[in-house]
Amino acid sequence: MAKVKIFVAKLCPYCTAAKKLLQKKGADMDIIDVTFKPGERSKMSKMAGGRTSVPQIFIGDTHIGGCDDLFELDQRGGLDPLLEAV
Repeated sequence: MAKVKIFVAKLCPYCTAAKKLLQKKGADMDIIDVTFKPGERSKMSKMAGGRTSVPQIFIGDTHIGGCDDLFELDQRGGLDPLLEAV
């Protein structure tokens, strides 16, 4: 299963929803909380092409985007194949 990196912030309902979906899928997640870590948020923004909102989700080397992007990918049937990739 592919490694998932998800950048989150405390009290973010979109972060919680994205984590729940990924947990339901059995994803191996590396969760990085950027709430009080400007250096981590800057790193996240650079990796995400300038995006500063959370969550920002990466599956392997692929940037998925935010919560809405993740759910849209799942609805199209594209999430499971990405998660199953080695």
